Amino acid sequence: MPKEIRRVVTGHEPSGMAVVLSDGALPHVTRPPGQPGLAFHEIWNTAQMPMPLGFAEDEPTDRHRDTAPPKGGTVIRIVDIPPEGQDGPGFDRDQAGDLFAAVGLQGNEDHTIPGRHPLMHRTESVDYGVVLSGQIVLLLDEDEVLLAPGDVVIQRGTIHAWANRSDEICRMLFVLTDARFDPELEAAQAAHDAALKAGAAPE
Repeated sequence: MPKEIRRVVTGHEPSGMAVVLSDGALPHVTRPPGQPGLAFHEIWNTAQMPMPLGFAEDEPTDRHRDTAPPKGGTVIRIVDIPPEGQDGPGFDRDQAGDLFAAVGLQGNEDHTIPGRHPLMHRTESVDYGVVLSGQIVLLLDEDEVLLAPGDVVIQRGTIHAWANRSDEICRMLFVLTDARFDPELEAAQAAHDAALKAGAAPE
């Protein structure tokens, strides 16, 4: 079992002196039902860029725990992905929908590719993913990439899933930054999704 995550948050006293504001466990860890061992450790997020810095700030993970970052903002989290066998979790569409709803990804169950991992999804963001421990397979439409500790993925709004085909939890660090799909890309994605729904092979 991966160890508990410690978070240290810094800030300022009224004099301008830099101090530690908090040091301890994370206030929010989301454990979606239906996939034991899956955990989203919410570390911090920002609501805009640039983010105003003042003396005090409310706990940002109290107000935002969706997978995608706030519009114009960022998210940092650590995700524990449990082993799920060679064929992925045996979810049906409703079970995938329940898991997506638990992490703010409602509607992504519509992106499922027949015969592919049931948790295929996309967010309108640029994401930096770093494998901290274990191993994971990044799945795209057809491509698969095995990732090991220290490997880094730059995820650019693509439909994807994470498949843990090992026998231990994979822990990953993610930093997500808000982005916007170019209209031409958005139209191509819509056509791609419609073809999948109609049972056509992706081009």
